[in-house]
Amino acid sequence: MKYVRFAYQGTTSYGLLEEDTIQAIKGTPFGEFSPTGKTFPLDKVELLTPCEYSKAICIGLNYSDHAVEFQLPIPTEPVVFMKPSTAALAHLGVIRYPKQSHRLDYEAELAIVIGKRAKNVPILDAENYILGYTCANDITARDLQPKQGQWTVAKSFDTFCPFGPFISDEVDPSNLTIESRVNGKTMQKSNTKNLIFGATFLVSYLSNIMTLLPGDIILTGTPGGISGMHHGDTVEILIEGLGVLKNTIG
Repeated sequence: MKYVRFAYQGTTSYGLLEEDTIQAIKGTPFGEFSPTGKTFPLDKVELLTPCEYSKAICIGLNYSDHAVEFQLPIPTEPVVFMKPSTAALAHLGVIRYPKQSHRLDYEAELAIVIGKRAKNVPILDAENYILGYTCANDITARDLQPKQGQWTVAKSFDTFCPFGPFISDEVDPSNLTIESRVNGKTMQKSNTKNLIFGATFLVSYLSNIMTLLPGDIILTGTPGGISGMHHGDTVEILIEGLGVLKNTIG
């Protein structure tokens, strides 16, 4: 299924996306739900972030070409940082260029969406804690990010975590084409088979550190090819089976 969260005439609901139509549901994808019988054309609603998260956990240098790009060694354990809930941004939202920065980068990423509370989860059971997957863009104020040390400042501004437009449980996260485009030009292109640490490993690894809650997202890292963006640019993240996440730079 493909899950969306949307606003229509002042009411926020979850729904199931079927081509260009949303079937509204009672409840949420993180628990019991049932169809309401109400349907909405996709172009008549406002798509919100497909869920609300308590934390976005991000994995750095998880594609070997990205590590080489920054002249850093291939990690033997995941490089972990986090983005606050205030960084969340929906499909078609505006990414705000902070006055502190003079270089803003895109980073195309596959995001894992946690479906139920997860703590100390074995790798072989991790798939049962995943609701599905979505597109994400790890926006980074690159000039504020040192080559060594913490990355939180550079990655935590408001609007620096666009994700969506929907969550799908119909894809194989280990073999998906992933791409970024700026103003229609392809900037990154790779496949999730090149991830150093895969989805189930990351869920298990992180759940042994912190409790993962329903709606939390894990950004799994970006391929090589990152570069800067400017005011007025349009950035798109395309992942096979997960649609297109589109935002502009304001």
